[in-house]
Amino acid sequence: MTISTALDALSQLLGQRLSRSKPDLDQHAASESYYPPAPPDAVAYPDTTEEVARLLAICTEHGCPVTGWGAGTSLEGQAQAFSGGVVVDFRHMNKVLEINAEDMDVRVQPGCTREELNTELRTTGLFFPVDPGANATLGGMAMTRASGTTAVRYGTMRDNVLGCQVVLADGRVIRTGTRARKSSAGYDLTGLMVGSEGTLGLVTELTLRLHGQPEAVTAAVCAFPDMHGAVQAVIETIQMGVPMARIEFVDAAMARIFNAASGATMPEVPHLMVEFHGSDAGVREQAETFGQIVADHGASGFDWATRPEDRTKLWEMRHRAHWSTLAGAPGKRALVTDICVPISALARAVEDTAADIADSPVNGPILGHVGDGNFHAILLFDPDDPAELDAVKALSHRMAERALALGGTCTGEHGIGIGKRAYMQAEHGDGWQVMAALKAALDPHNILNPGKLVPQAG
Repeated sequence: MTISTALDALSQLLGQRLSRSKPDLDQHAASESYYPPAPPDAVAYPDTTEEVARLLAICTEHGCPVTGWGAGTSLEGQAQAFSGGVVVDFRHMNKVLEINAEDMDVRVQPGCTREELNTELRTTGLFFPVDPGANATLGGMAMTRASGTTAVRYGTMRDNVLGCQVVLADGRVIRTGTRARKSSAGYDLTGLMVGSEGTLGLVTELTLRLHGQPEAVTAAVCAFPDMHGAVQAVIETIQMGVPMARIEFVDAAMARIFNAASGATMPEVPHLMVEFHGSDAGVREQAETFGQIVADHGASGFDWATRPEDRTKLWEMRHRAHWSTLAGAPGKRALVTDICVPISALARAVEDTAADIADSPVNGPILGHVGDGNFHAILLFDPDDPAELDAVKALSHRMAERALALGGTCTGEHGIGIGKRAYMQAEHGDGWQVMAALKAALDPHNILNPGKLVPQAG
């Protein structure tokens, strides 16, 4: 059993939609993060679930590794083929299959992006709220259990995937979940698949929960004299139950980057970026309550964005933080951290992280979705300087250990891939071995995204 034999069989199945050209292999070799390129042996572009099923049956028969690919925006190497084999690119399976406006759900193929879906939904009065920033595919978002700026109100992909169609390693096609809003029927296979990072099967359809477009939306930015005041304001806002749609934190370094990249005029101090959704009266009440809370913590310089174009500019600036940071540091790469802690531990986690970065030889602006205790540091390093890479890895390691010590997690939304596997035993204990047993049961030949998420086979 060899990869080359599998590729010969796949070529007969897919014809020109199995590519071995160097440009295609190079395009599917890298990720948004610092991991080195890992080109696959071939890239497959299936059109149907049936083709995916036949592809996986062939790869299982010949022991050929298979890695799913959406938009390539993952940050822990999930979509890189470190074991070679076939990358399955779902760009041809990108349709919105069925919109059920009355039931507020939709059925889509995995290659459809969140922006494409919301464009299709514009006339329905509904929208899909999960917003990780990048225009990721919905299949990739489900596989990494993504979230983003709106998770504090609308939840993560875990909360918004009702069911899915999955092709298992041996080519069997199963459906998980239903369109009903709840069920007590057996194991939650949908929950098992969401966040599995392509290690248990390849998703070929998703049924997603939709939400009504709010009557009124307003957003604002406010400045704080120090990091402590900003984080304490977040904690008090959440504990008082103010229904924020977004509440984002950026430190002084990130404010400086926004000014340089987007022409903003933010004081170079910590800021909160917030958004409220609801009725006109509800939004006004929420904004007033928030204003009172943050004023008690030293906030100033409120800049309200009520026009859609102003809100779009504000959140585009936030979503482009990663790329803006890199653009302002030519020749650098970034290791992006991703810890999440209980809200009561947020101030300590952020302040200890900031002090740790300040004592290090590298730069790393801090920002994040602090409304649910999740924040990031964009740790910059020279890829030609091993000492700098070691320094950012050490910072990331201490952040993960700090999160676990505070009762949190090593990753709030980016997932495990290869980058966070070292923390899985500490976070899950024997539960990590249970994950390995599930993987072995569904993929006994370990062809699905091998080397990711679970303990190394063998």
